[in-house]
Parts: sequence; C-alpha cells; structure tokens
Amino acid sequence: MRILIAAVGRPRDAALAAAIREYEQRAARYWPLQVVEVKEGSGRRGGDAVREEEARHLIAAIPDGARVMVCDERGAGYTSPEFAQLVQHERERAAHDLVFVVGGAFGVGGAIRERAWRTLALAPWTLPHELARLVLAEQLYRAGTLIRGEKYHKE
Repeated sequence: MRILIAAVGRPRDAALAAAIREYEQRAARYWPLQVVEVKEGSGRRGGDAVREEEARHLIAAIPDGARVMVCDERGAGYTSPEFAQLVQHERERAAHDLVFVVGGAFGVGGAIRERAWRTLALAPWTLPHELARLVLAEQLYRAGTLIRGEKYHKE
C-alpha cells in the first residue's frame, strides 16, 4: 500500500512550503508516501467551475482501485490515535493505495466527493488548502510514530 496525497496547487508561501515538505519527508519514514500536485483552476470562472476542473485533474491522479479520503471540514473527525489506527488498518489490508485529497481554494468538486470512500475533517473549521496539507502531513507523521510506539508527544 502506498499513501498518496493528491493536492491542488503548490504552496505559495516559502515558509509554509518548507514546513509541508518537512512533514511529508517525516511521514515518508513510516509510510510509502507519494505527493501529486495538480494545477489550480482559474478563479475568474467562479467556484463551481474551478472545483469541477480541479476534480477532473485530481481524478486523473488517483490510481485505479485506490481508497479515497477527501479532506473536508464536514467529514468525520478522528483523534490522532484513531487516525493512526485507521491508516494502519488500511496498510494491513494492503490491497489498495490510500489517497488523501486536499482540494483547492474553492473546496472539492462533486466528482471527487462521489469517488470518496470517506471524508476526513482535519479540523471542525475551514482551513486554507495549504494549511490543510500541512496538518494532514503532520498527522501522517504522528500516526507513524504512534504505530511504532515512538515518542512524539511531550508528556
């Protein structure tokens, strides 16, 4: 099983991009991790058109047979240990890739929502898509430390 992060756009802020890279590299120590960034749609056409254009790009990036989790504040919330268990359970099944989708500035299009196996809330509020990607990468890293019983939390 691979974990794939399919994200709309590249982080624009250099410090945020560095933090994202750092946590994606840390997470890759625990999971076979691949990141695919798809092109952002032009906001001039309006949110619905942009969401659907980005959804087409995201669907093209998702491997056949993969389980897709869309990151969206309306999804199910998990504690860090629950999330770690979920990812570990999927790893043990190993019959498919696990794809986390981080939409763009206008959210995720309907075609991606229909393709999703689950919807994951990274927070109960809306996050900018770049920050959502950072939170996801950090939680994948944290999940790896929890599964291996390594220290991460300051206790």
